[in-house]
Amino acid sequence: MAKRLTKAKAEELYARLAEIRPDPRTELEYTNAYTLLVAVVLSAQATDKGVNRATAPMFKIADTPAKMLKLGEDGVASYIKTIGLWRNKAKNVIALSQALIDHHDGEVPRDREALEALPGVGRKTANVVLMEVFGEGTIAVDTHVFRVGNRTGLSDGKTPNEVEAQLMRITPQKFIHGAHHWLILHGRYTCIARKPECPRCVIADICLYKDKTRAIASTKKPAPSGAKSKKR
Repeated sequence: MAKRLTKAKAEELYARLAEIRPDPRTELEYTNAYTLLVAVVLSAQATDKGVNRATAPMFKIADTPAKMLKLGEDGVASYIKTIGLWRNKAKNVIALSQALIDHHDGEVPRDREALEALPGVGRKTANVVLMEVFGEGTIAVDTHVFRVGNRTGLSDGKTPNEVEAQLMRITPQKFIHGAHHWLILHGRYTCIARKPECPRCVIADICLYKDKTRAIASTKKPAPSGAKSKKR
């Protein structure tokens, strides 16, 4: 069996994912570039729903770096205690807020190197911000994207950076801006880690995953749950 999809097969895969989710969006709730940056930092090893529950009240009073600094590390911690690694994340939120004020006039920079220099911000977070806020053609690789990419045959990388590079090469330009969302949502709702929902998967006959569950789904099946996600 082939280990990687052809470009033609990859294009068909994305076309089907685009058909069921024509306007894919992040499920993190945010109001501006800064609150998205903070939300993505907080989302490491946490669910989007859990982050949204914590940030909704916090962002009402602290939606800029200056306001966040007034809230202080203890104040941030009081809102995010339900999120994993909350102590370190509270420190990072305050530190990145200070860095934005000191080096970027309080604005989120449109520059990968500058973003990755911020406390708590890695390549994945930078990619999400560049894509979501500035419309750049990036693909952020989290655990869902890593799994879906390698299961389907879009990629076969052993590290997130390898998978990102492979996805960037094989993803048709017309699908590049939605690729991250299509893959992450497919992994969250259909290509689940422990038991993928292959019988209702719209790309099951294209996917190269050798351990598919039950019968291969028809491409005429209805869209999976979570097909519509709204940006707030």
